[in-house]
Amino acid sequence: MHYNTSKRGVTLDLDEVADQEKFKTLIASADVLIESEATTRLASLKLDYDDLSTLNPKLIHIAVTPYGRSDPQSDLPVTDLTLMAAGGPPWNCGYDDHSLPPVRGWGNQAFHTGSHFAYMSALTALLHREISEQGQFIDVSITAALNVTTEAASYTHLLNGGEVQRQTGRHAAATRATGETQMQCADGRYVNTGVPPRFPVEFGRLHAWIRTLGLEPEFPEAVFLEMGAAWEGQFELSKIGEDDTITAIFSAGRDALKLIATKVSAYDFFIGCQNAGLAVGPINSPEEAFEDPHFVARGFQVPVQHEDLDRTIVYPGAPYKLPASPWQIAHRAPHLGEHNDEIFED
Repeated sequence: MHYNTSKRGVTLDLDEVADQEKFKTLIASADVLIESEATTRLASLKLDYDDLSTLNPKLIHIAVTPYGRSDPQSDLPVTDLTLMAAGGPPWNCGYDDHSLPPVRGWGNQAFHTGSHFAYMSALTALLHREISEQGQFIDVSITAALNVTTEAASYTHLLNGGEVQRQTGRHAAATRATGETQMQCADGRYVNTGVPPRFPVEFGRLHAWIRTLGLEPEFPEAVFLEMGAAWEGQFELSKIGEDDTITAIFSAGRDALKLIATKVSAYDFFIGCQNAGLAVGPINSPEEAFEDPHFVARGFQVPVQHEDLDRTIVYPGAPYKLPASPWQIAHRAPHLGEHNDEIFED
């Protein structure tokens, strides 16, 4: 229901000649076709890009398949789990305790990752079409999309023959050289202390926060925060672990965040770090994230009337705001074939 809000819905049986003609009618005025059919199905029906582009040379045709159109594995059964495993993200997602199995992100992330690459490709193709006035065929492999989102993991393996190590709440790395970042706050909830201060102004704000909370007496390392605030120029991050002063300053930043986390609630920790310009996050359930005051204030919650159910349902709205091309949920998802008569009037 969420994925299909603001759309109109028609049903076509592409094995029927009459519905093939209706499909061609839609294609003639379409900007973009997104499909996830079996690799040779549209070609066998003479409805693939080479056929459709004769009807509409400006058509952008995007095929999203598990391994790409040219790989026969794309026609084998898959699930979000098997795609994630084949693409690589579970390899570098999990906990410091490697007796626990790898972890995959929930929420159909494999399908979403492939869809994001299709979306970015569509926008790029639309820009290209404004100049060339030509459409194009775009072949999206979900596993390839997943593989390039493993950050350094794939490169570490393919180029260096190494293996990354899973780390709780942190980027996987060839060696587990960083300390834990997830902390339990005073209210029992957890936060990820994220990226510690890296610039003098951030050390200054963190030092001020320590003082405001009255924690300076129990944090003698505050002197290093003061040194970081007075640092001239940029820090050379590559010298952490080599230069004693730089190492002490950065360690103090991380330790200060850990100390503060034990003294305040998870939400207050989050807000305090936001005020200091530090990227951290509370560990929320989906329901908690949806009810976050910031999301509520920016209108992320959108009530949608369902006359078919005689009730209103609150949906997640736009994940971003684009001032030049704003969008919003216009109406509920259509029922199967709800707009057949509207679209294909005799």
